[in-house]
Amino acid sequence: MAAILEMQGVCAHYGRIQALRDVSLTVGEGEIVTIIGANGAGKSTTLMTICGIVKATSGHVRYQGRPITDVRADLLPAMGLCQVPEGRRIFPRLTVRENLDMGAFFRRDADGIEADLGLVYRLFPVLFERRRQHGGTLSGGEQQMLAIARALMSRPKMLLLDEPSLGLSPMISQHIFRIIRNVNEERGMTILLVEQNANIALKLADRAYVLETGAVVMEDKADRLRENTDIKKAYLGQ
Repeated sequence: MAAILEMQGVCAHYGRIQALRDVSLTVGEGEIVTIIGANGAGKSTTLMTICGIVKATSGHVRYQGRPITDVRADLLPAMGLCQVPEGRRIFPRLTVRENLDMGAFFRRDADGIEADLGLVYRLFPVLFERRRQHGGTLSGGEQQMLAIARALMSRPKMLLLDEPSLGLSPMISQHIFRIIRNVNEERGMTILLVEQNANIALKLADRAYVLETGAVVMEDKADRLRENTDIKKAYLGQ
């Protein structure tokens, strides 16, 4: 399986505080890979470093074989790499439809945009019902759906998802994860997932990395990690 994303020996800092320590990971085309770990382990920082929001102080990030360590974050969606950040960060004063249009702002294929709009409305029927509402008036679950749908409007090859179930009810979370599985299986979309609920993440993913204090301490197939005694005690509540 060809690698679509590679991190090699990446370090990152917040001022004098080192957040990532020689992080190396690989994501193959069409995979769902998850990063699990305790709060403060560096999971979100890893995603932000991939996207250039946090600058790597050493090491390399490659996407489709191309170095992107110094590529501006706003240029990555047009390259097929899109992040859904923690906390949704939709445009609250824009309507649902306008938020979705923002996801496709760099595209010029009107027919393709219309087709993808139909797709996200089928995946998230509530967004069609709310399409004229301002994003800020939606519930937390609806805002998370909108954030994912907006990312899908860029027609990404790879999607980075940061805590998609944070603050959501179990029912809404299950719906979100069904959609993630759907776009992976039906569209072949590669997904790198950061998720606090390690049990759900390991059920969904093909492979997983475990981060502790900014360093990768374990990597394996997700189903094997679910059976690992240390992982069960530390992250699965068993």
